[in-house]
Amino acid sequence: MQAQNSTKQPHIAYILLWYPLFTQPFIFREVEGLRKHMPLTVYSLYGLNPRQWSAEMRAAAQGTVTHGVAALGRILAEFFCQLWRQPRRIGQLFMRTLWRKWPNAEVCGENLWAFFMGVYLAKVLRRDGIDCIHAPWPRGTATAAWVASSLSGIPFSTSARGDNLNPADPDLLDKLTAAAFIRANNAADIERMAAMLPASQREAFRAKTHLVYNSLTLAVRGQCPVTMQPPVRLMALGRFDMTKGFEYLVEACHILKQRGFAFHLTLAGGGGVGMGLGAMGALIEARRKEYGLEEDIDLPGLLSHNELPRYLLEHDIFVAPCIIHASGRRDGIPNTVIEAMAYGMPVLATNTNALPEIVHDGQTGRTVPQKDAQALANAIMELAAQPEDARRMGENAKTLVAQMFDPQHNVHSLCAMFSQESARLAAQRTAL
Repeated sequence: MQAQNSTKQPHIAYILLWYPLFTQPFIFREVEGLRKHMPLTVYSLYGLNPRQWSAEMRAAAQGTVTHGVAALGRILAEFFCQLWRQPRRIGQLFMRTLWRKWPNAEVCGENLWAFFMGVYLAKVLRRDGIDCIHAPWPRGTATAAWVASSLSGIPFSTSARGDNLNPADPDLLDKLTAAAFIRANNAADIERMAAMLPASQREAFRAKTHLVYNSLTLAVRGQCPVTMQPPVRLMALGRFDMTKGFEYLVEACHILKQRGFAFHLTLAGGGGVGMGLGAMGALIEARRKEYGLEEDIDLPGLLSHNELPRYLLEHDIFVAPCIIHASGRRDGIPNTVIEAMAYGMPVLATNTNALPEIVHDGQTGRTVPQKDAQALANAIMELAAQPEDARRMGENAKTLVAQMFDPQHNVHSLCAMFSQESARLAAQRTAL
């Protein structure tokens, strides 16, 4: 149930492409958590995407203000109305939004639709009494938020995460500069964003940026025993994306087998070409066959949240071999790592981007350099040889997750961010 505005909390608009989306459980928990404490309305730029919805997601979808092709008529009607009323202003916003060197037609098309949506939403958000517009992603959703903000006078904020920063869209820095405030979900990304800006702007940028980690989205139903009995059970989980580094894990398994080390890897995930993630799935299959690892590596596909606890409880070591791709693209803190740590599983991760913020080498897990299959294999064998030490790391990891990713604490932090920033911005407008 959505909170009422009797406590004078600001009314927040969340702008998303789809809501809810099964691949974004952290956004779902964030939105539904905020709705318990402050008025919040979700406006999706597209229609509903019910693939693999839970019953809870299906219920939450009823409160989403959806658009997409079904709303095309009224979106275009509002655009032409505003074009007739203020042609110069609409033309300026059009050029600001689209006169960019977009990386491909898909990204350009998303931003074109977001521009029309922004013009339309300006009227809708004023009518709905919105106090702040928030775009959890700095791409098309932030385009719509920025355009709507420019026409309505309602301030907007955005978030920048992991692979949204490199390779950056051509308008990223303009959005970060224009946003009234910014939310980051790890400290490494704050420094990455600051480094993109001129030195003279970095202090002001850091001052308006709030660090609020994502919340744990998985119910914890036990603790991994971490027995390390052969075969040692390894687990890796995630989209088959270029940033995950799974090909290096498969190579590490080849090294382990050559050394006669008894193991079994569950590599769960998928996506590949069907989700616009490239041919990583095919590469993993090919390497598994090439190295003769068909009996040693299980590929169960995508796991639901209902299935995941059972898998976590059955494994000894969680491996996150994330890499920085040649394009600069990288992960922040994968939710799967947080989930494994919540179950008391020691994590072996690469020391890329934000992973060292939670995987403290020798304390909550082990870290190794990226793209180094030998280092991965060595660390797996070292963890397996010292099960008591591995269990200690798992206990420490569980404690750390309870502190950093507690849903109630982090939702309250987001509430405080929106409330404080909205009050500050309102005071500034009054002073003018």
